[in-house]
Amino acid sequence: YHPAPLSAKTLPDTFVVHIIAFYKVSVTYSIVSGNEKGYFIIDSSTGIVRTRMNLKPEDFPLIFFVRATDSSDADIFSDVSVNVEVIDENDFSPVFPSPVVEERLKENLPATQIVQLNAQDEDTGRNGLLTYGILSGDELKFRINETTGILYSTVSFDYEEEPTEYQIVIYAEDDGIPEKKRGYCTVIIKIID
Repeated sequence: YHPAPLSAKTLPDTFVVHIIAFYKVSVTYSIVSGNEKGYFIIDSSTGIVRTRMNLKPEDFPLIFFVRATDSSDADIFSDVSVNVEVIDENDFSPVFPSPVVEERLKENLPATQIVQLNAQDEDTGRNGLLTYGILSGDELKFRINETTGILYSTVSFDYEEEPTEYQIVIYAEDDGIPEKKRGYCTVIIKIID
């Protein structure tokens, strides 16, 4: 059995998995090994496994064994493994050092790097792994490297012909479980004559 991963915030008495043994007479279920820290309890008649206490992510993944025993003959039984994973919750959203960044860009430059944005996420593992993107602004004139957070111009600007200021809303998104979280930053780009 490989039940759906549990959250690190799973409360005691939460359903984990239902073990079913097909047999001609009734069976009794028990956890026979792998549950030394007592995280799980099984209903001996139904085979329903529940949490018994709060889970510590550092103790997982954990494999324990459940035995279905013939209710009238203890020498007749079958064991099955249960592999339980616990995922750390995505607690934090990415945060940029400043919600607004102002940059100056000279006119008539070829496509160029403007600024590197660095968001931080207090989560670890994939919950803290960030990618960057442009939420709004002139996406035809600007692009962002989704891995490094470097914002680039993609065209040359003419101070006399075009707007002299652009506002680009950038997001940083984590790869969180169970849901991804975002943080935002507005980059104001002023074209200089």
